[in-house]
Amino acid sequence: MEIFDNGDTICAISTPSGVGGIAVVRISGNDAIAIADRIWKGKSLAAAQTHTAHLGEIIDSTGNILDQAVATVFRAPRSFTGEDTVELSVHGSKWIQRETLNALIQQGARLAQAGEFTRRAFLSGRLDLAEAEAVADLIASSSRASHRNAINQMKGTFSRRLLELREKLIDLTSLLELELDFSEEDVEFASREKLRTTALDIRTEITRLAQSFRAGAAIKDGIPVAIVGPTNAGKSSLLNILLGEDRAIVSDIHGTTRDIIEDTTEIGDYLFRFMDTAGLRHTDDTVENMGIERSIAAASKASIIICVLDSTDTNPETTTEEILQHIGRADSDKHIILALNKTELTPTETSIPLPEGFAGATLLHLSAKTGQGIDSLNQTLTHIADEMTSHANGADDTLVSNARHAAALRASLPTLERVLQGLSDGLSGDLIAQDLRETLSHLASITGQITTTDILTTIFSRFCIGK
Repeated sequence: MEIFDNGDTICAISTPSGVGGIAVVRISGNDAIAIADRIWKGKSLAAAQTHTAHLGEIIDSTGNILDQAVATVFRAPRSFTGEDTVELSVHGSKWIQRETLNALIQQGARLAQAGEFTRRAFLSGRLDLAEAEAVADLIASSSRASHRNAINQMKGTFSRRLLELREKLIDLTSLLELELDFSEEDVEFASREKLRTTALDIRTEITRLAQSFRAGAAIKDGIPVAIVGPTNAGKSSLLNILLGEDRAIVSDIHGTTRDIIEDTTEIGDYLFRFMDTAGLRHTDDTVENMGIERSIAAASKASIIICVLDSTDTNPETTTEEILQHIGRADSDKHIILALNKTELTPTETSIPLPEGFAGATLLHLSAKTGQGIDSLNQTLTHIADEMTSHANGADDTLVSNARHAAALRASLPTLERVLQGLSDGLSGDLIAQDLRETLSHLASITGQITTTDILTTIFSRFCIGK
């Protein structure tokens, strides 16, 4: 895919494929209005004001009426792409959609490539690269939280934060390079200690942004929740009631679940990705042991662990100690919920002594059979998700959810460390300035101020055709 546009006028269906009440055909380019006018019967679109909608008819190549439609005109530069754009709202018949595109192509337009509309918005300066990628995230958002994060990035929240950091880095570089021009006079335009303090502040913020990717990716793709525990404690039953469907086989036979069963559901503002795992126990069964190893691996990657215990267990302390050996301790990056299941079989809420590693865990009583306590579990899950988000967010609610952005932020940290070391060691300004320029380059690659054709091609090829 060529990244630099050659002035072609492009067209595509911008609504989801299939039959619907309305479909939108988008045309963008220098000749968009003229081409649309050639298949249009109604008020001349060439004479229409920008941001106006007009009722008329679409005419096919034989002069017959294809459909009654609404044409909305957006004149450059006040359009999504920054070019003249027309959006034709036609009836959602697949045949009408196809024939409308054919009519436009016959009049000189060509079919758009994947992501080409957003690519043109980037090339025309309507969006920077981070904002353009947020468009794709917005389309793919599957929860209120992921939608909110994509909206913030598309509005430029993340880009503005990066701009602030870049301006500070540019100031540092300018002061150091200015000193080089007056090297014979031995002039120092800013104290090394003051420069180091500024660089430390920048490092702190870049580190926070890079570390926020864990929470950002979880919110975007679904917060991973591993359901672990001994065999026959009710893990599969809990998964089924959380999903609202019989996703996992439930049996009284120990070791029924041999592999990880995974599915997602939305609770509150968040999408959660639940993983039902094999029961943790000592066994000589080779296949079951493989499932247990996968369970331990899933628990290590999960942000939240629901440890399901049988409330009728006569020796819960031993059970929790064994589970703890498998999944590790609760900490700031690993939230553990101890769910005492089968409360329908116990007349009163049982209390179990928690091992030291479970000191930060949340203890809940529930019944996966009757649904008792499930609301409390859902509230606990959303509360943990809120904490994850607020901990990772900055003052401006910036949360990194794009792997490319996180990689660029992480790549900037070693060069910034060299800057700090150079300032401490009294290194010459030209060497420190070189490291500063490299740091700037990494940050600029996020917004597209410095990038390559290959990167841009890869990014926009992942978009749908009509966007």
